[in-house]
Amino acid sequence: MFPGRMPLSPPGPAGPDPELELAFIERPIRRSLKTAEEIDQLTVDEDLNDIERAIYLLSVGQEVQKACIISNLPTLVRQNPAETFRRVVPKVREVLTGAAPEIQLAAATSLLTILQDDIILIHTHTFSILKTVLLHMNHRDPVVSGAWLETLLLAIDALPKDTIRQEVLNPLLYQSQLSQSVQGRLTSCRILGKVACKFDSLMVKTELVPLARSLCQDPESEVRVCMCRQMEIIARAVGVDDTRTEVLPELAELAGDEESSVRVAAFDSIINLMEMLDSEDRLNVLVPMVMAVCDGSSQVDEAVMLSLSFQFGKLCSGLAGFLSDEQKCVLLQKFRVLCVSGLPTEGNPADGTKSALIRSNCCYNLPAMVVFVESIHFLSDLYLPFSSLCSDPEVSVRQSAASSFHQVVKLLGSNVYLVHKELLSLLQDEALEVLDALSNQLDETLEVVLSRGENLTLDNKLSELLSALLSAEQKVGSSLRWRLHEKLLQRYRCLARLLPGQLLHQSFSPRIFIILTTNKVLPVQKEAARTFCTFLRYNRKQEQRQEMMERLFRDLAQGHSYWNRLRFLDVCEVAAEVFSRKYFSKHLVIPALELVHDPVANVRYKLCQLLPQLRSSLRLPADKLLLQKLDLCVQKFLCEEKDKDVVATIRKTVLELDKLDLTEPFHKRHDWDFLDQKKEKEEMLLLEMEHLERQQNDGIRIPNNHTERKRRDNKTSLSITKSMSMSSSTSASSSSKEMRRSKLSRSRSLSSQPPTSKPVHSEKSQKVKDLGSSSGLGKSSTMSTKDDSVRAAHFTLTTQSTSSMPVLIRSNTTSLLDRASILDQKDHRIRTLDHRTSNMDHRNNMMEYRTSNLDQRDFRTSILDQREHRTSTLDKRDFRTSILDQREHRTSTLDKRDFRTSILDQREHRTSTLGQRSKTMDHGYGTSDSQSKKLSINRKPSSFQSGRD
Repeated sequence: MFPGRMPLSPPGPAGPDPELELAFIERPIRRSLKTAEEIDQLTVDEDLNDIERAIYLLSVGQEVQKACIISNLPTLVRQNPAETFRRVVPKVREVLTGAAPEIQLAAATSLLTILQDDIILIHTHTFSILKTVLLHMNHRDPVVSGAWLETLLLAIDALPKDTIRQEVLNPLLYQSQLSQSVQGRLTSCRILGKVACKFDSLMVKTELVPLARSLCQDPESEVRVCMCRQMEIIARAVGVDDTRTEVLPELAELAGDEESSVRVAAFDSIINLMEMLDSEDRLNVLVPMVMAVCDGSSQVDEAVMLSLSFQFGKLCSGLAGFLSDEQKCVLLQKFRVLCVSGLPTEGNPADGTKSALIRSNCCYNLPAMVVFVESIHFLSDLYLPFSSLCSDPEVSVRQSAASSFHQVVKLLGSNVYLVHKELLSLLQDEALEVLDALSNQLDETLEVVLSRGENLTLDNKLSELLSALLSAEQKVGSSLRWRLHEKLLQRYRCLARLLPGQLLHQSFSPRIFIILTTNKVLPVQKEAARTFCTFLRYNRKQEQRQEMMERLFRDLAQGHSYWNRLRFLDVCEVAAEVFSRKYFSKHLVIPALELVHDPVANVRYKLCQLLPQLRSSLRLPADKLLLQKLDLCVQKFLCEEKDKDVVATIRKTVLELDKLDLTEPFHKRHDWDFLDQKKEKEEMLLLEMEHLERQQNDGIRIPNNHTERKRRDNKTSLSITKSMSMSSSTSASSSSKEMRRSKLSRSRSLSSQPPTSKPVHSEKSQKVKDLGSSSGLGKSSTMSTKDDSVRAAHFTLTTQSTSSMPVLIRSNTTSLLDRASILDQKDHRIRTLDHRTSNMDHRNNMMEYRTSNLDQRDFRTSILDQREHRTSTLDKRDFRTSILDQREHRTSTLDKRDFRTSILDQREHRTSTLGQRSKTMDHGYGTSDSQSKKLSINRKPSSFQSGRD
């Protein structure tokens, strides 16, 4: 840059030439990329319109300018079609003569756009466009001629039939002659296949099929191959009948051509037309051809084997009903040979790329071959080649095997344990490409594999599979393939409904939480949060859910790093989509709002963005307190916030919060409201299943204390018989409340029964009510007959409610209902008698208490009538839940049948005595209404609450 200051080296043998250095110094520096003359040539008068400017640049412009004008030709046609076709298009046709390939390619693209977009009226300017396209199809440059040919082929779909017949087919007859060049005959083959679908079958048979036959006999193998590819389109155009007589003989002749490429093309075309062939043609033409290719003694080139490996599954499926057992064995043996084709053996190195492609094609055809041999013969016929493909030395082959693995396990069904080893090897593969292909449908694979958990548990395979899944996730997490990591975490969400909660909590939940707290990739963090929330939602252990929530609050919401607190807000954002509004507002809204005091502005900024989502999860009037806390949080932001970004965000958030309506009527609710109701029902059902599982686990320990419980029940029954005081009545009523509350809490699980089962159930409950109102031992036979009908109806209802439960409920719940129904068959009669006795005891105690206050006769009589009506309603609901929650009680009361019968006689006698005494109380003493109101108030809440439930 400073030549005057650069010292010159003295002349010498090693130094530079002084003359060259002086010449470099004296060379003028060019300060502009374009000269003045070039700038003048590129300058265009601004007063010219688009049409005039295009004509001027096409006339005297440079190559770049001409290419630009031709590329913008569709825009000019849209703006002014008449002037463009009258003045610009002829100029473009002149420029294309002898133009560079870049201009030729631009012109081909522009003219195709004009023809396809219906910019012009086809009948008006089609001739000028087609003339240009057909003129340059025989360009000496194969790239340019190929571009013009593709333009014509794509434009044929938009051209009318008359134009195709006149402008395309007439030149086609001339170009298909042997005197024309090979490129021209190849073009004729392509055009012939394209126009065949535009005309009716008669025209194709009379005019196009003879031309196709002549091209099939062309001396150039390249032309014969091209025509073989087009014969499939011509066959579909002429129909099934003419295909057998006109097309199939030509293809069968070309299948025995001397050139391998022609044989491959004919072989592929025949297989693609297999659905158009009848049984006779398949048996006489296709089967011998396939057997000749699969014959081990014949020498078949590698190209034919490559095509056969790709079409093998389709061949076996289409010819399964036309093959003998010996021919099926030949096909299976050929498939086994193809599966190991090119593998290194002793003294023979591995072959090239084509062999690996053949094995990859075999992986693609594995599901069809499993159907061909049936799953029961998989171990003897296909297991060895399948195992070889899953452990192939080529990564591409293992990747193809992983892609079709989910289809294979679905077809195997109960025999899926046979491929357990191969699944582990693919999960532990060193190449991440293999794991990527396997993870595309990993959830479907795991669903089939883990649904057969008996075989996995017996052979200790479940622990191996879980270890492989965890190691695969760790290996992907340590790499840079974060998209694969995200996809793998998404597939792991299916484990929430496939694995037991205890096993999932011990193995996967800690690892997901570590990813959530340590991974730095935001998409992976969000996917880990969604997986963590899914595991939390479907975990039916209260202790484990509590532990997960406490860890979430301790390590994230109250973490020392602001980064962890930001992750907690991300978890809240995902949890709002996973959980119902009720669960979310109960557990996560308050911890999120407490971050309003966070010292880091980024956390407060994130909380401001989350406030509309938090408020949308609230519903008035149930969440009134939470809404007040949220309003206080907003007020704190508005009054005390100093960060300008947070202030700007909270102002926008306030506008969004004002638009939310928390008290929308039912007819204005959106789809997500009904989805939230469905989520809430599922969560309630999961809680009921947790309670039932806990009862089932507690029932294992109950038989050990059977004697002690029986003695305690006897004492309780004696105390009820002898005690008639106020304290005994109060204790009996409180125990009845506790029992009904537990029953009604369990009865919610039956609320999701189909509507068709309700009339049957109500009818049977009415029968039970009639049984309860009857008295005396002389009706025992009638009661036994009605009990049998009620039990049969209730078994039907239990089966319907069990079948309507979602997939989230595992089989142990169904087995619990089955065991309860078995016990009910043994002691249903004793339970009904005992249930009626307890109701009458409670009713008599209340009547005794009423007789102690003679002055309250009239008011208490009305209370008694109301309570009897409510008792009948409770009897109906108690009967629904008695199968699930009185199993142990029914078993323990088998020995008390005679005793309870005597108690029933005593209660009936006492009832008749009370009826006589009530007649003498017409003029009782007057007492205060406060005690009666207090009694009625104490009685109404429990009965009304149970009725609402």
